[in-house]
Amino acid sequence: MAAPILRYLWPSLAKRPAIIPTSLPKLPVRSFSTTPAPNATLNQVLRGCRKPQRARHAVSPALSDLKCPQQKGVCLKVGITRPKKPNSGERKTARVRLSSGRMITAYIPGEGHNIQQHSVVLVRGGRSQDCPGVRYHLVRGALDLAGVANRKSSRSKYGAKKPKKASVGA
Repeated sequence: MAAPILRYLWPSLAKRPAIIPTSLPKLPVRSFSTTPAPNATLNQVLRGCRKPQRARHAVSPALSDLKCPQQKGVCLKVGITRPKKPNSGERKTARVRLSSGRMITAYIPGEGHNIQQHSVVLVRGGRSQDCPGVRYHLVRGALDLAGVANRKSSRSKYGAKKPKKASVGA
């Protein structure tokens, strides 16, 4: 709207072809701070200021080293572990030798279990937060470890089948 008014006021603008710039001038890229970051001195480098960032360790190293979600293992010992400070109770754990040869301690989820020495179990990752040194869970309802009996909610996590409906009229 302003262009026709300008052409009316300055007729010399109407005769000139419009100049369209093909490339805009480059503006210098500025970081947040306008002062340049000083480079490290030789003494700082020699003292070791440039350290690479440490790699994050795996939660379940025995499984992540082989890149497998679960592994089969044989129970060597079944026992209990006392949880860390604010919690109390007895957490059921099993010492397992995996098929890869590694020895691990795994948590047995759910109430009650039927495993004993020489039972074949399936091990998945996932640590038990209040048990020190326990970085694995056993899979309920797989191989020798039975599912939790009389489980109504979260049945898939504990290997429990759907309860039978009571038949009415029979």
